[in-house]
Amino acid sequence: MSKRIYIAATSQHVGKTTCTLGIFAVLRKQGYRVGYCKPVGQEFVDLGDLKVDKDALLFSRMMGFELSADQHSPVIVGSGLTTAYLDNPVQFHFDTRIQQAAALLDADHDLVVYEGTGHPGVGSVIGLSNAQVAKLLDAGVIMVAEGGIGSTIDELNLKMALFREQGVPIRGVILNKVLPEKLEKVQHYVGLKLQQMGIPLLGVLPFDKNLTYPIMETVRQAVKGRTIFNEDKLDNWVEHIVSGALAERQEVEQFNRLLLIVSHERLHYAIGALEDLARRQQLSGSLLAGIIINGAGDFVPEFLAQFRRLDYIEQHQIPVISTTLDTYGAALKISRIEVKIHLRTLWKAERAIQLIQDHVNLQAILQ
Repeated sequence: MSKRIYIAATSQHVGKTTCTLGIFAVLRKQGYRVGYCKPVGQEFVDLGDLKVDKDALLFSRMMGFELSADQHSPVIVGSGLTTAYLDNPVQFHFDTRIQQAAALLDADHDLVVYEGTGHPGVGSVIGLSNAQVAKLLDAGVIMVAEGGIGSTIDELNLKMALFREQGVPIRGVILNKVLPEKLEKVQHYVGLKLQQMGIPLLGVLPFDKNLTYPIMETVRQAVKGRTIFNEDKLDNWVEHIVSGALAERQEVEQFNRLLLIVSHERLHYAIGALEDLARRQQLSGSLLAGIIINGAGDFVPEFLAQFRRLDYIEQHQIPVISTTLDTYGAALKISRIEVKIHLRTLWKAERAIQLIQDHVNLQAILQ
């Protein structure tokens, strides 16, 4: 039987997919035949003849394997499934589907990386918490947690309790998003506590701001916007946000990959101010990664009829999105974006792989 590694996390958005992707890719580079499975998925994509978890689709496209729901995404928890299960659990055979997927993957791989879902308790309503699935698979668990000291240790203790309850071994811990200036301290003290618990600290990943930048398509979705110009540039990533008022007063602190949020009536003034600022700073090109214009009702026809700086938008190929949210509302929605790796941010995937390669002891995982 191949080795089975289950990647779990203390909570959502701590970097489970990032770590899974990195571990998978680096082990494959080392010559291992590595398989992947998302045994329980919550967010799925419907490809017509194939319904799979979105992370399974991501991995198949990035890692170049043919996607099979039976092997790579055996259980999808869609709308209405939990209540149907509670009404009549005997009609569902989730365990069998997961074990069949594991058997298929074992036959063709040296080891298989299983990606968990959410925090350790997610799925317990249908008898498939992360701990229950890891036990079903007889897999060793790697826990991913956000880096800190006291709060991180407390969180790990709480979340590992579910695995201890199931008798599932924790093979190691990876700490993610640790501020570089605190990396050595965090590594020392969390490593010390984990050593007392008999659990190795496999690696500490430094916080990488580049992985937190959203792309314009994600921004568009967050503000429920409509793309007016340069839809093909929605892969532009955003590093900083500036309002139209600040742009006009030229109170801009950062000068790269700005997202400008401005009333449609003031856009041409804001563009003029940013052009002046770029000249004074001796910066070439545009400062903007994208623009969000706002207004009440259906303001787009009026905007298109009166806008006088289409030359600037076209010259620099800047995507422009309209929304009915005001500047504060749009900025609030954008600030709440949970940035994840997906098919339009392949450069983030490459960075994730490099982080794992540089900072995680993969030989300890194999042992």
